[in-house]
Amino acid sequence: MRPLLGLSPRGFGRIGLASLFLASGIGHFVDSDAFVAIVPPYLPSPLALVAISGAFEIAGAIGLLLPATRPAAGIVLILLMIAVFPANLHMALHADEFPRFAPWLLWVRLPLQAVLIAWAWWCSVSVHSTRKASRIAALPVERVRPQAY
Repeated sequence: MRPLLGLSPRGFGRIGLASLFLASGIGHFVDSDAFVAIVPPYLPSPLALVAISGAFEIAGAIGLLLPATRPAAGIVLILLMIAVFPANLHMALHADEFPRFAPWLLWVRLPLQAVLIAWAWWCSVSVHSTRKASRIAALPVERVRPQAY
């Protein structure tokens, strides 16, 4: 079966994930007040943190689309999702501060972070690991005969 539009399922997944992070990253700059509001109060410089995370999301999205930077971009996005998890947890624990969202949605969002991390790994890092392993497995192996002493 030929891939649709010449893309494998991982290719479609990569484009989907890159689109998601690109839109979110741009959102950090277009509606920064909304993102500043979810930064936990114990973290310093909320606006700077929002700008930094937005820039990493945009850079990661672009990096996912470039084969040379794909594994690094995947790892950066995974680390970023781990880093912003406290903000998501803060939202769930203080749902009354975020009336735009149903409380149950804020709780469902937490395990979805793991899905996004797995998605990023699958379409970026695991591809590189699999290809590298298959190249190593394809190397010719010399047969070494035991020497008589």
